[in-house]
Amino acid sequence: MPVDRQLYRDAMARLGAAVNVVTTANESGRHGFTASAVCSVTDDPATLLVCMNRGSRSREHFRLGGPLCVNVLATHQRPVSEAFATLDLMSERFEAGAWTTLDTGAPVLDGAIAAFDCVISEVSEVGTHSVLFCTVQAVRLGDSAGGLIYFGRDYHALPHAAA
Repeated sequence: MPVDRQLYRDAMARLGAAVNVVTTANESGRHGFTASAVCSVTDDPATLLVCMNRGSRSREHFRLGGPLCVNVLATHQRPVSEAFATLDLMSERFEAGAWTTLDTGAPVLDGAIAAFDCVISEVSEVGTHSVLFCTVQAVRLGDSAGGLIYFGRDYHALPHAAA
């Protein structure tokens, strides 16, 4: 018997997760979305898993072999998360922060506590989401600012990371 969808969602709201902005850039421009469903798959080769709603307007821009950057947000970057979760125009989303690039050309958020610059190596479709497997090409560590998590359907600040 399947689990009740709302019960599942309520339980998942109790699973705290880092807040990330996931970005790409290609001939159609810069694109991105806010994601909490990001995790490490393996460190050899360094690989991340990113879940993206199949209904996302950005989905078509994240293609197999394309660049992708997972920007892990610091506490003070909540407005960036909110912009990438709510604003319709991509150009307006990217106005919420300052951006550079690393190896792949995907946008990297200045001040992110960590940035994982990747290429998408595999995409699996599962239910309502696309699961992107991303091979890490470069990593940039920011300062040890406090992290931003999403728990109980709200944002929460974490203390500064240990040096």
